[in-house]
Amino acid sequence: MHVEMEEALEDDDGEDVTYGSDEVGKEVKVTPDGGIVKKILVQGSGWDKPEAHDVVTVHYVGTLTDGTTFDSSRDRNEPFTFTLGEGRVIKGWDQGVATMKKGEKAVLTCAPDYAYGESGSPPKIPPNATLNFE
Repeated sequence: MHVEMEEALEDDDGEDVTYGSDEVGKEVKVTPDGGIVKKILVQGSGWDKPEAHDVVTVHYVGTLTDGTTFDSSRDRNEPFTFTLGEGRVIKGWDQGVATMKKGEKAVLTCAPDYAYGESGSPPKIPPNATLNFE
């Protein structure tokens, strides 16, 4: 996924976890339960990150955990624009994109509760699917 504070905490099992790290290549939990994990591939610019009600534009390739692509704005050569925090996209996007800087490229891994859940999105996304968005 390409989008035009780091704080160390202890998670439920007592391990130190970094939330919102800006380190390239490091997987970090976006949510305390690990339902959204982000791995930065290319650093963004500046310190600003989008906030609720900001309009954001992203390019993405959505894949299942087996590598099957189910959607791609890159294949269409048309980025996707949405308003952050209004619930018009999956929770994984609303919360994950809010951690990204302009120009940042990352992989967001979204557990089913942060994606399409028990219902999935037939025919391409099965029930209880974990999704990756680059």
